[in-house]
Amino acid sequence: MGKTSAWRLLMALAIVGCACACARTPPEQALRDTIAQLQRDIGARDADAVTSVLAEDFVGNEGMDRRGARQLAAGTFLRYREVGAKLGPLQVEMRGDRHATVRFTAAISGGAGLVPQEGQVYQVVTGWRLVDGDWMLTSADWTPAL
Repeated sequence: MGKTSAWRLLMALAIVGCACACARTPPEQALRDTIAQLQRDIGARDADAVTSVLAEDFVGNEGMDRRGARQLAAGTFLRYREVGAKLGPLQVEMRGDRHATVRFTAAISGGAGLVPQEGQVYQVVTGWRLVDGDWMLTSADWTPAL
């Protein structure tokens, strides 16, 4: 391979590398996308999808672990035919590119038809960690909003 061909190949690889780097979703946006997908999974009543975002060392209220969170989701989905989760604005605090805290309000509702039978608004604080390119929920604390 001549000097010119090698130089062109190197330039082409550099351009492709830059295009890939530019196309990568910034960590905060990827986290926001993960939370939006989690909200859709709750609305779809998909306990497996909800559980898939929980880190192995997940901790929730009163020491709830990953298994307990899955049981809570599955039980809620069995109890209510319709489940809703409306989130208020996300306040994302990035700690480097691999850790984050996200605060928001969540209006959770459940029922058998168009009108929710039960509902509650919560103040939520969540902890996240980036693992192998995926944001995983490490902690969640929720308290009823006043």
